[in-house]
Amino acid sequence: MTFWDHVDELRKVLFRIIGVVVAFMLLAFCFKEELFGIVLAPKENDFPVYRLFDWIGEALHLSGASVSDFHVQLINTKLSGQFLTHMSVSFYAGIILASPYIIYQLFRFVSPALYANEKHYSLRVVVWGYVLFLIGVLFSYFLIFPFTFRFLALYQVSAEVENAILLSSYIETLVMLSIMLGITFEIPVLAWLLAKLGFLTSSFMRTYRKHALIVTLIIAAIITPTSDAITLLLVSAPMFLLYEASIFIVKRTNR
Repeated sequence: MTFWDHVDELRKVLFRIIGVVVAFMLLAFCFKEELFGIVLAPKENDFPVYRLFDWIGEALHLSGASVSDFHVQLINTKLSGQFLTHMSVSFYAGIILASPYIIYQLFRFVSPALYANEKHYSLRVVVWGYVLFLIGVLFSYFLIFPFTFRFLALYQVSAEVENAILLSSYIETLVMLSIMLGITFEIPVLAWLLAKLGFLTSSFMRTYRKHALIVTLIIAAIITPTSDAITLLLVSAPMFLLYEASIFIVKRTNR
């Protein structure tokens, strides 16, 4: 195939991807109640993580852990704000639903240029990278974002100042945290790839373990918009555990 043949094939791939994303976007747009039932669930006091901490607070007699009275009313200040939010959330949902097809099409496009062993490694990187990204997104949705939202929504500099949380601010924070946590959960895949290329060894990672802990805390502080220690630890702990798991992965890869 010539260069322009490759360009033409890439164009077809992109059109197929766009078509599937748009189809899933329209599907998500039609199921508005179900879509926003999922997106807005963390703002309600019956969200699973809040019920869990209610149970822990009752079991340990910790009154501060209870969130039974937690409720935040979101507001919209723009005429087209809710419609545009509906469109953007449907678009994100379309990408998430179509992501297996997107990955398949991209891998199908580049696979003819790879050797058999390269196809094997590339497929493992794609599959595990996708799985870890989804785990990071779910970790953010079920744990990190609820804590972040609850802390920021209830925080007041004075009792005379009421919080009025914008719908757009809620969505932006949810999307930002989900993407950032999804990316940080790619640490094992990145470590494995660098080890395969000969750029990383397990002894190097063990030597700089303390430095990695400090970097992890800094990254966690940047990701989380809150200043409480609990949220910081909830983000940094799995990141450091992923680093420790990466040491084991790199050691086996080096062998």
